[in-house]
Amino acid sequence: MSSLFAKTAGGIGCAILALPLLPALAIAALLGGLSAGGSVAAAPSRLALADIPANLLALYQRAALECPGLSWTILAAIGKVETDHARNPEMVSSAGAVGPMQFLPPTFATYAHPVPPGGKNPLTPWDPVDAVYASARLLCASGARNGHDLRHAIWQYNHSDAYVNQVLKIAEQYAAAIPAPTESAARAVAFARAQLGTPYVWGGDGPADGGFDCSGLTQAAYHAASISIPRVAQDQYDAGPHVPRGAAPAPGDLLFFGTGPRDITHVALYIGGGQAIDAPHPGAVVRQGPAHTDSPSFQGATRPAARGAST
Repeated sequence: MSSLFAKTAGGIGCAILALPLLPALAIAALLGGLSAGGSVAAAPSRLALADIPANLLALYQRAALECPGLSWTILAAIGKVETDHARNPEMVSSAGAVGPMQFLPPTFATYAHPVPPGGKNPLTPWDPVDAVYASARLLCASGARNGHDLRHAIWQYNHSDAYVNQVLKIAEQYAAAIPAPTESAARAVAFARAQLGTPYVWGGDGPADGGFDCSGLTQAAYHAASISIPRVAQDQYDAGPHVPRGAAPAPGDLLFFGTGPRDITHVALYIGGGQAIDAPHPGAVVRQGPAHTDSPSFQGATRPAARGAST
């Protein structure tokens, strides 16, 4: 919430909620889950940057968003195994599979629609955009959504356990290693997850107010992690510590949006996997969705968890 909308008379900036900390067992489970799924939004490793053509790397990353919980590294690994990222000059298999992602035409037709951004019309398995998006949809329908059964999804692509193992190994190599989230970050994320569906209330600090606004939610999340941050979005942005520009966000980071660094109007909590939780606007509820760090309004991120406990 922008400082333009701050409460007066009660002092929104000094509101501290008496919210219970989450059980240690729940935090341990969350830490494990975030670590296991960290490759969903992983930065490319040096191998990935050297091996994958830049246009295809960007395509794998975009298309993976078609399926919540699907890592772009899985799409890239399949592209590597099938045609070495379209470097295979023929791209036709003995079984009749064609194109950079090696689709049988009937299978491609099942997953090709709708036409993806930048795709061909009519759709064709020979077009990289059409093919990679269709691959993401096939994997999603076969078990990759939210990591439900990724091995089965890859096996459906090619009925071979050896193929599944090869894809997973390459995918792991394509993801840059990132540290596991700190316990403070995990607590903040866990608190925010528990608020999903809570009504947006302008100036809201929690249940006593009937809900949250964007900065009320992030302040409460970090209070649950025993870290004190300011009340309004602009002050939260100013408080830092700031994540270096261009660095990948980590779970627990705060994402800020506005027309400039001195006009911050919205804040969200990054949870990993290219996803964030926020309280968006009146009439809505606390939600989870894309982090939108590629938006022109994204002004940067901060990492309150780096401060450690302070409340």
